[in-house]
Amino acid sequence: MSFTLQHAGHAELDIKKSRFLACVEPVADRSAALQRVAELKAAHPAAAHVCWALLAGGHSAANDDGEPSGTAGRPMLEVLRHQALEGVLATVVRYYGGVKLGAGGLVRAYTDSVARALDGIPRTELQRLQTLRCQLPYALEGHARRLLQKHAANLEQVAHDAQVTLLFSLPEREAAALCLALEESSHGQLQWLAVPTED
Repeated sequence: MSFTLQHAGHAELDIKKSRFLACVEPVADRSAALQRVAELKAAHPAAAHVCWALLAGGHSAANDDGEPSGTAGRPMLEVLRHQALEGVLATVVRYYGGVKLGAGGLVRAYTDSVARALDGIPRTELQRLQTLRCQLPYALEGHARRLLQKHAANLEQVAHDAQVTLLFSLPEREAAALCLALEESSHGQLQWLAVPTED
């Protein structure tokens, strides 16, 4: 089960004269995340580092932005993973205060900054969707449509040929119950088809 944030969260930490400005926010993909990081760099030209971590499926990434390798981006990413978040960007702008924190100190500073920014932010559960396609006689179309509606399925495509073909998607956890209901009510007249893949 994954969650995303309902809105952005912020936190500021002062550690040995360094300021850490953290922000966590929902983002769709890596290009949106990179745009946001560029905006932060432009808004904080005097900052020593603008480190970030993005958890968004195949778009996930982490960047230390000049901090010692593995002391900023990856620990920030682990905080997002630990809290089962998806589609979330964490950024930390660091103003260096002249005192070195060491690798352990940096990991703690970046981890704590992101954890504090996440504190108290409401989350929304992400539902995985499943797409299905079936074919059935015209006489069963109305009944099938009512079942789709009852199970919160989104009817995406209808084709009327020798029989009716329905393409629909619904939350994964509802799929088994809907398939069973469709099969039982069609008395063997329903046929499942492969879902066409997008090129």
